[in-house]
Amino acid sequence: MANKTKLSAQQRSVALKGVFHRLKPYRLWVGLSLFCAAVSTVLTIWLPLLVGDGVDMMVGPGEVDFARLIPLIVFLLIVILLTGVSQWLMNLCNNHITYCVTRDIRRESMEKIQTLPLSYLDAHSHGDMISRIIADVDQFADGLLMGFTQLFTGVLTIVGTLILMFCVDVWISIAVVCLTPLSLFAAWFIAKRTYRKFQEQTRIRGRQTALVNEMIQNQKVVQAFGREEAVQQEFDRINHRLTRCSLKAVFYSSLTNPTTRFVNNLVFAAVCIVGAFVVIAGGISVGLMSSMLMYANQYTKPFNEISGVVTELQNALACAARVLELVNDPAKVEDAPGAGEVIPDGRVELREVSFRYVPKRPLIENFNLKVSPGQRVAIVGPTGCGKTTLINLLMRFYEVDSGSILVADRDIETITRKSLRAGYGMVLQDTWLMKGTVRENIAFGKPDATLEEVVAAAKASYAHGFITRLPNGYDTVLGEDGGGLSQGQKQLLCIARVMLCLPPMLILDEATSSIDTRTERKIQDAFAKLMEGRTSFIVAHRLSTIREADVILVMRDGKIIEQGNHQSLLEQKGFYHKLYYSQFAN
Repeated sequence: MANKTKLSAQQRSVALKGVFHRLKPYRLWVGLSLFCAAVSTVLTIWLPLLVGDGVDMMVGPGEVDFARLIPLIVFLLIVILLTGVSQWLMNLCNNHITYCVTRDIRRESMEKIQTLPLSYLDAHSHGDMISRIIADVDQFADGLLMGFTQLFTGVLTIVGTLILMFCVDVWISIAVVCLTPLSLFAAWFIAKRTYRKFQEQTRIRGRQTALVNEMIQNQKVVQAFGREEAVQQEFDRINHRLTRCSLKAVFYSSLTNPTTRFVNNLVFAAVCIVGAFVVIAGGISVGLMSSMLMYANQYTKPFNEISGVVTELQNALACAARVLELVNDPAKVEDAPGAGEVIPDGRVELREVSFRYVPKRPLIENFNLKVSPGQRVAIVGPTGCGKTTLINLLMRFYEVDSGSILVADRDIETITRKSLRAGYGMVLQDTWLMKGTVRENIAFGKPDATLEEVVAAAKASYAHGFITRLPNGYDTVLGEDGGGLSQGQKQLLCIARVMLCLPPMLILDEATSSIDTRTERKIQDAFAKLMEGRTSFIVAHRLSTIREADVILVMRDGKIIEQGNHQSLLEQKGFYHKLYYSQFAN
């Protein structure tokens, strides 16, 4: 339990430092907000004294001093108007600060995701990350930033009111101060328990979002295997935990209002009793007594507000800690100092490369490969032998554990990732299309491409035919991930995307796996033209599609066990021979 408390304190400290750091660009707005809060507080504290003076001007029938009372009433109205204007300006500043800071945090989070290595994204739930950026930032905006000014106003009101009360009468003020620890204890007791519950609530909500996101994306698989009931049970289990945790969090936070109201009534009663004796003894006037009663309400009210603010701050800090944990995560891999750009010439070399996803599970060990410009290199082998891993290493989606990879005789660790990846064109087995027009999806890697260039790329990939049959042709808006298109049509658009960019090197990872045999033959002809003079890496399970490759690498257990062209490998009658003819066993 001690470690858990220590961790929570550390998270609160990191969250507060992160918030203050992001407030720096808006310090003028913060200063204006605090100034307006101070003006509003001072005027609010001044009002009871003016009201007390007014009471003393009409202490009995026929004893009303209208000559002094009317100007006082006018002055009271001016003070009330200025108080309202200052509070309006304070809220205006708070809104500007809140939405600007939350905008900045969301932008930082998205920028961080763009630079995180795939190893980080693979190890963390996507739904939980979405929950942090969307739901947690909203909670952060609602509670944390709005609470700072309220906390400042409340503390200033308490201090200012207490000073004026001591100036009016010491004994009444002492009675009020003696009861103050009750409010402080109540606030501390509630805040301590509320933070833990809200922290647990945000963590469970992240798990729930992750589960919903995962199940919606894979609903076909869930229904195909009849797992609807099991998924529903898992959701109900998490939902029940969230409900139970939320009820506890709300229970503790709901103690704030009745507890502080109880303390407020005790303070008010103490002022009434002590003040009555002081008035009887002639210590203060009736007007000052009415001022003291108003001050008693003003003094206790901020404790009520601060307790509520502290409760919201606990929730907001818990959310801020989760968001800033993503933003501040050191998993981001920067380019090496002095890393420069490279113009790939097609030469690729791997020297003694070793890589493991899991430290205790070997995958690629002492891998060597040298590729000449314009070579078509096919990579084949059984599932899990390291084919796709090799592609990930070439693109620097993952970093090698040892050894080096060279492009144009330069170690890729001395090259910026953006420059390196710009030299490759990649078509994967898993297609991805964004929500937008067909033209925007094809021009994803070259946004300034003309319509003629887009059409030419679509024709080269044999996508032009089905595109023209769409309702609005190239201006047809596709749904999320190409909704409404077949898997084969989506893959043709991904191929057209590469055809448009014409990079110096190509990576084709099962690029025609979702295309019918007739279209595949046409695509192979298009690829043959595209690969002329370009270094190409082709990962394929259907060995009939790589017979024209210059070099075929046969991999098993992370190593090259055979190497050569199609005919020479068949003549060796080794593993490739068995693999090839196993596909034509009938």
